[in-house]
Formats: sequence, structure tokens, C-alpha cells
Amino acid sequence: MQTQVTFQSDGLDLAGILHLPDELRPTERRPCFIVLHGFGTNKNGTTPKKVSEVLEEMGYVALRFDARGCGESGGEPAFILCQDQVRDTQNAVTFLHSVEQVDPSRIGVIGHSFGGAVAPYATATDERIAACVSVAGWGDGVAKFREQHPTLEQWQDFLAKLEQGRHYRQETGQALMIPRFDIVPIPQSMRHLLAHDSIMEFPAETAMSMMDFHANDVVGLISPRPYLILHPADDTVTPTSQALGLFTNAKQPCDMHLVSGTDHFMFADDNGLVRRILEDWLDRHFPVSPIG
Repeated sequence: MQTQVTFQSDGLDLAGILHLPDELRPTERRPCFIVLHGFGTNKNGTTPKKVSEVLEEMGYVALRFDARGCGESGGEPAFILCQDQVRDTQNAVTFLHSVEQVDPSRIGVIGHSFGGAVAPYATATDERIAACVSVAGWGDGVAKFREQHPTLEQWQDFLAKLEQGRHYRQETGQALMIPRFDIVPIPQSMRHLLAHDSIMEFPAETAMSMMDFHANDVVGLISPRPYLILHPADDTVTPTSQALGLFTNAKQPCDMHLVSGTDHFMFADDNGLVRRILEDWLDRHFPVSPIG
């Protein structure tokens, strides 16, 4: 069952969809996952929708929502900052504490791409979050962008755009807008997997925020809570080296799976292997019914 919900984050109304398993009994409380969407997309994108449906089928409650500035949520459209999304995630935890079907001691976060960077950061800095899953996420904004703009000319052009954005803001008080694929290149063949109304240009401050965002610095604080890293073995959007960085800086219990035969949108093609990896990890570390 899916129900539309709204909750507050820093005075803004955020729009979400709450997934409840059909077999949920009256007064029963289940573990819940907050599902974070990717860069400038929204809760109705292929990945957050599919992940939420999979979790619901497994017996979990799931909340997918639009971060501020995205989809149907409040905030300045397209003005997306990493730390704002961390706060949105943590405010989603606060909201879920008021949902009677949710066990407040067993709330996890799963994020894809941009959300896969926000998820470990939010978990590391909020002890109320009991488990974390990163899907095609990243831990070092500078290194990620450097690999996404591989030639020296591309890298210099990208840095020049950010510098131009700084000067433009100082001189005019306005944001310099940058096309989304100049910030995060995505192969033409996969662009149809973005949410229908994804944001197509962003202020330079968004890219600066991503450059300054380093989940690697805090990911070790997730321990002793369980952490799963899922990443394509050859991701054409978020470099696979980013998964290795998160894993290197994490502490146990942390599992990493690099999956061949899939690309950035790992859940979009009903990949049975990816689902089985997630199911097995959840059974071991975060089962619907607590062990014992």
C-alpha cells in the first residue's frame, strides 16, 4: 500500500510516498528504509520507486521523498546542496518516529548515486539511523568530478565554470546556471532512466557543494551499524573507484559488492542478482523480524 505524506525539514514541506506491506498487522511496527533519489531527480524516478517496491515486497516499510528543491517539495527549485539533503534525510527520520507502523529503533537509509553519497554521511552523523546502503554512490567529490571530466581540457573547463559561477554570484547576486550533463555526464543511452521531470540545470553552487562533500571523512562513524556498498563493476556515471574509497574508509561491519553486467541504474532493469545481494544482506544484518 502506498500513501502520500508530507513532513517538515527546516521549515519546508517535503513530499513523500510511504510504502506499507500488505500483510502488516494492526499495531505491528516494522523496520523502515528511507529511500534517497539521485542528483536532481525525485521520488518517482525509476530507482527510488523500484527500490521502495522491492523493500515493500520484502516486508519493510519504505519512505521515498523529494529532497528540497526537487519534485513536489518546497525550497528553491534546483538549488541543491549536499548538506541540505543530509538534513532532509535526518528530518525524515524524525518524521518516521511519529509513524505508528514504524519501529523507531530500526530505521535505515538507502540511497542511489547522489543519494548514495548522502546516505552514508547522514548515517554517520545521526545515531538514530540503524543501517545504511549506498548504491552507486561516492565519497570524495573532488576525485569523483576529476574522473567524470577525464581530459585536462574537460577538467579545466569544469573548474572555470565554477569560478565563473563564484564571480557571477558576487557581481549580480544571481546564480549562474549550468546544464546537468556538464556537471554529471550521463551516457545518452541511459538518460531515459532519469525521472520524467528531472532538473536539467543547476546553480554553480550545487556543483561547488558536491566538490566539498566528502562522505569518506565520516563513513567510519557508521560502525558498529551495518553498511552495504553496491556498485557496478564498471559504472559509466559514478566511477567505481568511489565505492572502493567508501569501503576503504568504512569500518566493520561493511560489505561491498561490485556487480558486473549492470551499469549505474542497478535496479532499473529488474536485476535479479542485485536484488538477491540486497535480500541476503538484509536477512543477515537487518531482518524484518529481529533475530532472537
